[in-house]
Amino acid sequence: MPVTRNKGFTLVETLVALVVLSTGLLGVAALQFTSLQNNNSAVFRSQTTYFAYDIADRMRANRDRVLAGDYKTAYGPPTTGTPSTVAQLDVQAWKVALQAALPGGDGSIDNEPNKDGDVTIHIHWDDSKGAELALEFTTRTRI
Repeated sequence: MPVTRNKGFTLVETLVALVVLSTGLLGVAALQFTSLQNNNSAVFRSQTTYFAYDIADRMRANRDRVLAGDYKTAYGPPTTGTPSTVAQLDVQAWKVALQAALPGGDGSIDNEPNKDGDVTIHIHWDDSKGAELALEFTTRTRI
């Protein structure tokens, strides 16, 4: 009687194929995870730019109070209570929005001592899910 051989995959071949497929799928998952982290970091950077130009536009609408130094603020939590001036309302709303939109978000505004209306806007946030831990965006503009 002739011996017949079974044709098909052996258990070893199947396990090797499974290991190769699993390694490939893990690589794709890691790539997707890294892509999501970088995309999240890019969103924070875009929001930071938006917030810097938002407060600059608010200051341009109230230039006299900028020159008086009413918009000058340091890092720290927003003031509590009801703002009594438009400048205080603008700064408070800006700081609250920074805290809500950016992880660890905070900002400061520096007025230059001259009367040209030069201001420097600083915003920092925690980007621990991205490549760096703490990032800062700084822009200088003339109001």
